Amino acid sequence: MTAGENSVQSKKSLPDLAPLEAVLFDVDGTLCDSDPLHHQCFLEMLQEIGFNNGVPIDEEFFIKNIAGKHNDDIAAALFPDDIPRGLKFCEDKEAVFRRLASENLPPIKGLYKLTKWIEDRGLKRAAVTNAPKPNAELMISKLGLKDFFDVVILGSDCEHAKPYPDPYLKALEVLKVSQDHAFVCEDSVSGIKAGVAAGMPVVGVTTRNPESQLMQANPTFLVKDYEDPKLWAALEELDKKGVSSKTAA
Repeated sequence: MTAGENSVQSKKSLPDLAPLEAVLFDVDGTLCDSDPLHHQCFLEMLQEIGFNNGVPIDEEFFIKNIAGKHNDDIAAALFPDDIPRGLKFCEDKEAVFRRLASENLPPIKGLYKLTKWIEDRGLKRAAVTNAPKPNAELMISKLGLKDFFDVVILGSDCEHAKPYPDPYLKALEVLKVSQDHAFVCEDSVSGIKAGVAAGMPVVGVTTRNPESQLMQANPTFLVKDYEDPKLWAALEELDKKGVSSKTAA
C-alpha cells in the first residue's frame, strides 16, 4: 500500500474544521526534502570524530535519535556524558548544513499547489519548527516563502520544543485562531505528536520517515506529498462544508 492508501482517520477529520482559519507547517522534511542533507552532515562529522568506534550512523539511527528533534535533545542523545560538547557539535553541524542547503533544497512535491490553495482562501499560516533560527530563515527564504508565513515559531522560543505541544499552541495564540479550525502538516514522529497534543488534526507527510512509525503518533492521515489525491479529496470536502456553513449562517 502507498502512504495515501494506508491511512487511519483520527476522531477529527479535516472537513470537521470548517470554516478553516489556519494551516500550520513544520519546515524540515515538510516544506523541503532536507533530511538527506542533515543525515549527510551528521554521518560525515560523527565519523570524523570516531563516534560509535568509527562505524557510520545508518538511516535507522538517524530517524530514532535525530530526525525532527531539537538540538538540545540530539546533543543529549549523542553525547550524554558531555552535553556542552554535544551542543557545540550540533552548532558546527548546522553551519555545514546551511552551506549545503543554500546550494540545493528541493521543495516537497506539490508544495506550491497547497500554498496557493491557502493564499486563495485568505487563511492564516505559520511555520513551526525545532530548527535553529538561521536554518529556518534560510530554508523559508530559499523556498520563496518568506512573505507567505504570518509567523515563524521556534522550539527554542518555547518552554518545551516538539514533541511537546508548546510551539503549536504558541502559533495558535499568535495567529489568534482556535485549534478547532486549523490543521498541521508534519513529517516526523516528534512533530506529529506535538500537533496532536495541541488538539489539531495532523497530515503526516512520508518524506523520509517510515509509515509505520509515523502512524504510531496518530496523524489524521498520511500522504506521500502535497499532490496526493487523499489530501485534495479532504480539502475539497472541507471547501464544500465551509460554503454550506456560510450559506446556513
